[in-house]
Amino acid sequence: MPNADFVGLVQSLLSTAEGAMGEYSPVHHRVQNDGLARERAKKTVESSLRLLIMLQEKSRGNLDFTESEILSNAIQVVRGHHQQFEA
Repeated sequence: MPNADFVGLVQSLLSTAEGAMGEYSPVHHRVQNDGLARERAKKTVESSLRLLIMLQEKSRGNLDFTESEILSNAIQVVRGHHQQFEA
C-alpha cells in the first residue's frame, strides 16, 4: 500500500510544475506570451523536475510498485512540460 505522505509529496511537486505551466490557471496565454512569466515558469518546472528525479534516485529500492509508478509518471509529465521550453 502506497505511503500517503510520499504520494502527497510527488503530487505536490507535479501540481507545482503544472501550475507554472498554466494548466489549471486562466493566465495560460500570459505564460506563453510574457517572457518574464515564461522564464519563471521554466525555472519552476526545472526545479520540480530536479526534485522529482532526486527523490527517485534517493528512494530507489525503497518504494512499492504503486509508489514507483506514481513517481515515474510524474517525472514523465514534468519532463514533457520541460521539453515545451526547449522547443
